[in-house]
Amino acid sequence: QGQLTESGGGLVQAGGSLRLSCVASRPSSRTMSMAWFRQAPGQEREFVAVISWNRGTTDYADAVKGRFTISKDNAANTVFLQMDTLKPSETAVYYCAEKRFGRSSYDFWGRGTQVTVSS
Repeated sequence: QGQLTESGGGLVQAGGSLRLSCVASRPSSRTMSMAWFRQAPGQEREFVAVISWNRGTTDYADAVKGRFTISKDNAANTVFLQMDTLKPSETAVYYCAEKRFGRSSYDFWGRGTQVTVSS
């Protein structure tokens, strides 16, 4: 993949929903998984959710389980993050990232999309 571009961020009231998208402009057979991370002001970047590119298995941070759903469209080289029941504390820049086979880290990152949840 590589060249990841996120979209779908914006301003939403607490309890509302947003759907983020991440398009990879350079398809790769070496993509193992795609993930979403977020970084709030003054805080470290944290893991949100991950999906394996081939099998579609998913995993979530405990804080978002039951409210966020990660999915993918392999044909469109796109990964999604459906976020429901959003909280003001989840205001952050949300990043898409790619991990390739044989690598232990996420080597490709998008520039992020801002999500602001008002109280």
